[in-house]
Amino acid sequence: MKLTPQAGLCALLLLGTSSAPAQTAAPEPDVPAATTAAAAHTPPPQPATFEFKDGDRLVLLGNTVLEREHDYGSFEPRLDLALGETKVTVRNLAWSGDTVFGHARSYFGPPEEGLQRLSAHLEMLKPTVVLLCYGSELAFERLGSLPDFLTGYRSLIELIRAKSPGVRIIIATPPPLETLPPPLPDLSAQNKNLSSLRDALRKFALMQNAYFIDWFELMGGLPKPGIIRKPLTENGVHYTREGYEKLSARLIEGLGLKMPDAPAPAFESLRRAVIAKDTLFFNRWRPHNETYLFGFRKHEQGQNAKEIPMFDPLISQGDEAIQKLKEEALAQARRP
Repeated sequence: MKLTPQAGLCALLLLGTSSAPAQTAAPEPDVPAATTAAAAHTPPPQPATFEFKDGDRLVLLGNTVLEREHDYGSFEPRLDLALGETKVTVRNLAWSGDTVFGHARSYFGPPEEGLQRLSAHLEMLKPTVVLLCYGSELAFERLGSLPDFLTGYRSLIELIRAKSPGVRIIIATPPPLETLPPPLPDLSAQNKNLSSLRDALRKFALMQNAYFIDWFELMGGLPKPGIIRKPLTENGVHYTREGYEKLSARLIEGLGLKMPDAPAPAFESLRRAVIAKDTLFFNRWRPHNETYLFGFRKHEQGQNAKEIPMFDPLISQGDEAIQKLKEEALAQARRP
């Protein structure tokens, strides 16, 4: 039986709570016990700024909107500059078309295989912060699968925390879609679904003790009816380079950070260094011939699998180059 969006939202109440148990204070004599108990279980509002720590290892995890970031290199340079002297490394584990169940990562096997592959990558990277963005597929499913989606999301977060104890979680909502001229379809109904999903994810993030970013609203929220005149997407779904510039700027805003006004040439040098590093890392964790290296045809070329870890020192050199360019850009931004 199909659930209505309202029923799906109510299912949130049945999901798990945050990783830390709530502390219930003894009621004051002149305060009703029920009122005190309710206040004790109300999560505090999240801070205005997400706190990054020096040496943090940030992993991006999600589907297409985050995976394509490594083609444009628009988010990490902004994050680096916004954090100033704080050093944070970024690794992109997003996978186009992926779900919280690991469907896209599973190759030829069941979704569980995809989560096993993700588990190995988390063990390799040992993230201290994970930024997740999932759920865009629900725009086209009328939210009937929202309860299962949220249950799968909770299980995914439990996996991340099991592999990286103490990791801090950031949950971002999928950004809005765009209605472009025919023959592309009107996506107004799909955006309404994303708006309802956003409301569900806000509550879900609170219960999971995660930092919440309303990327949907930051990108303009529910679009007005009609065709978008100045699109930021290629086809209503996939963002262009200009779109990623805005996506990244709004994501930095959602983290409560502000990027200094670095000169355009310095920013561009930093962006190119990020793309170069991300390309190396992509080939490290998703080699094109993985079936031959690690899969059912490894008996043919499996001896070459030893070369994959050789990417690691090159990626580290990429991080060093990014840090140097970041310092140069910051120095130029500080000049009068």
